[in-house]
Amino acid sequence: MTSPSEPFAPADVTWTAVSPRLAAARLTSAAFVLLPLLIVIVVIAIAVGGPWLWLPVVVVLVVGVSIAVVTRRQVRAMGYAERADDLLIRRGIMFRQMVVVPYGRMQYIDVTAGPLSRKFGIASVQLHTAASATSATIHGLPPQEAARLRERLASRGEARLAGL
Repeated sequence: MTSPSEPFAPADVTWTAVSPRLAAARLTSAAFVLLPLLIVIVVIAIAVGGPWLWLPVVVVLVVGVSIAVVTRRQVRAMGYAERADDLLIRRGIMFRQMVVVPYGRMQYIDVTAGPLSRKFGIASVQLHTAASATSATIHGLPPQEAARLRERLASRGEARLAGL
């Protein structure tokens, strides 16, 4: 009998995990939204009064705790693997996804890091292929690893294109 996780864990593949700093960056981003919302709700609850107005405060706190728990697990589930002919990217806990990008299909590779990502020392590598529907992005890599991966993927992509 086969395990349902086998499509997401091919044999003889060594996965490289993303940086755990990605979880901290995502939690900080969520805090930028939830904390001001929480402050506004608390001020309204105090100003207007009534015990039922504290329900939204509880809801925001529960959402915040849920985000904290889920985000850490999501980041641990993310990773990539370089194989001889393609790159594998996986993500997801409940709704798992694995993207397989053949090196010969890559057109160009972007490395990006916004202000928050730079603060946490992480970057993203996005692979662009001929198929616009392919979502191949690896978030949460240390900048040096992102640059190394970009160069390695670009050289492998050029080698595979030359063979066509």
